[in-house]
Amino acid sequence: MGATDFRAALADVRAQETCFHGRHIEPQIYAGLSSPDGWRLKDYEAREGYQALRKILAEGITPEQVIAEMKAGVLRGRGGAGFPTGLKWSFMPKGHPGPKYLVCNSDEGEPGTFKDRDILRYNPHIVIEGMIIAAYAMGIGTGYNYIHGEIFGAYERFEEALEEARAAGYLGDRILGSGFSFQLHAFHGYGAYICGEETALLESLEGKKGQPRFKPPFPASFGLYGKPTTINNTETFAAVPWIIRNGGQKYLEVGKPNNGGTKIFSVSGDVERPGNYEIPMGTPFAKLLELAGGMRHGRKLKMVIPGGSSSPVIPGEQMMTVDMDYDSIAKAGSMLGSGAVIVLDETRCAVKSLLRLSFFYFEESCGQCTPCREGTGWMWRIVERIEHGKGTPEDLVKLGEVADNIQGRTICALGDAAAMPVKAFLKHYWNEFEHHVEHRRCIVPAYV
Repeated sequence: MGATDFRAALADVRAQETCFHGRHIEPQIYAGLSSPDGWRLKDYEAREGYQALRKILAEGITPEQVIAEMKAGVLRGRGGAGFPTGLKWSFMPKGHPGPKYLVCNSDEGEPGTFKDRDILRYNPHIVIEGMIIAAYAMGIGTGYNYIHGEIFGAYERFEEALEEARAAGYLGDRILGSGFSFQLHAFHGYGAYICGEETALLESLEGKKGQPRFKPPFPASFGLYGKPTTINNTETFAAVPWIIRNGGQKYLEVGKPNNGGTKIFSVSGDVERPGNYEIPMGTPFAKLLELAGGMRHGRKLKMVIPGGSSSPVIPGEQMMTVDMDYDSIAKAGSMLGSGAVIVLDETRCAVKSLLRLSFFYFEESCGQCTPCREGTGWMWRIVERIEHGKGTPEDLVKLGEVADNIQGRTICALGDAAAMPVKAFLKHYWNEFEHHVEHRRCIVPAYV
């Protein structure tokens, strides 16, 4: 393993191990994540746990009022798409005669993302309470938490938390003596990246091969077992109890217009303190970088992937002027996505970085759509030729053409996720790709 590869691997390990350690800017919506041993029910109740649920049932707050608070807070989906949560909940058909389902997407497989597993490990009851409230708001009786296959410890802990909640009367029949009943189960996935796509997740949950479905119909009308289903991300559900306790308007004021509340960002790469950081929406990236200890070894920031590996790269100088919210990052030409911030310094080669990304999407394509199945392989092989000094000027043109032929032509967003990084790297670092072709080597000097 070369020095560059070793540094990358070390950064990944450090990011997994450091977790929160209290790194946040007030207010802390996800309180408790800085206390690795405070995940039990008694600890959660000491932090106002299940008070939001008690408030709803004791005060007779209606489902419509709960959804209205979600809309007022502008809680946008924290899994990647950023769709308004309250609006999504309002799509659930009322008066449906058969069963309806609620699903938590904890299939955290986006490279660079490690926030949901910390929520499940260190504060599982916040997710449980959020799901109970969501089920109440939509009249749902059964829910599932689909947990990524490679974090089995988080799955086991969530199961323990479910047992605690059932024993305390927060789950099951006639919750806290009310007329509301809700059953919640954990489901252990198998580690496939494609199962993070919501309809592929539903297929897997039904015991079938995890492949995306055609849409429409959408899950709100035809979801799990063909019944109306709402799917939200782990972090999204975890924000719900705070909103009910404090009000949607206050949640909105924590962030900025159209971007309510706080967001947990998983910061990895060439920073001094990789880990998870909770900050208000709209916080400048420069502040987030400061919280993460700045650039490792005092080196210069070269580029940032702001929302997980599928989001387009942004040059470092431009990123230093960007705020961390959906709209600001979109204006900069990328996506907030899952909130995985991958920071790369001046020693990183753009071609080699893209090679790692393109190989990942080639390996993880489910193969259902021809443009994605064939195109991801084409992109990886072209970038590999360029990286190893065998590329041609025609390869640079062909690489962009293949990306264009994938994007927008697949059932799910994996094809787009594979194509967008390619197009962004070519756009911002064309000179490095051209140098590889002309000189058969990297433009970045070797660092030890």
